[in-house]
Amino acid sequence: MSKAERTRSFIIEKTAPIFNKKGFAGTSLNDMTEATGLTKGSIYGNFSNKDEVAIAVFDYNLQKLNACVAAQFSKQKTAKDKLMVYVNNYEEIFNSSCDDGGCPILNTAIDADDTHPQLRNQVAKAVLSWKARLTQILEQGKANGEFNANINAEQIALTMISMIEGSIMISKLLGSSAYIATVMQSLKKLINDLT
Repeated sequence: MSKAERTRSFIIEKTAPIFNKKGFAGTSLNDMTEATGLTKGSIYGNFSNKDEVAIAVFDYNLQKLNACVAAQFSKQKTAKDKLMVYVNNYEEIFNSSCDDGGCPILNTAIDADDTHPQLRNQVAKAVLSWKARLTQILEQGKANGEFNANINAEQIALTMISMIEGSIMISKLLGSSAYIATVMQSLKKLINDLT
């Protein structure tokens, strides 16, 4: 890794929690220089503008979240157990080192929805990828007889994403992870009823 690549990685790592908590509009250049200890020139010597930093940071935060989920997925053998990772581990994920201000998908989607089309597109790709991954798991469950052959895998995937992101939003807004636990019980029932 070159010095420039190390500096870019350092900037991304140090500013990632700030962008995730404050959003694109709320994160200032002063926030970035304070978090990194670098000058404005050093930051913009490695990134052409704040937009480029924000996109790199979103990708970093998403990879970090995906790594936490993937670590749990790798321990599961059945499609049902893979889906249950969300039920059994999402509250834990958002109370662990994987959480630097909440879900980067939810936070960035809300922040960039009407104000930053390029960042919004990155989030849309992430949601579509997540939907595709869940749909694939559900289709595998249908193929191996774990789930009813008549279920609509795409509809269930979208419902799961909505329940997960909605529970995170409510929990963050109301300041209690108990809301995640409550919604995850409904999600557990949904998954158990797929058979």
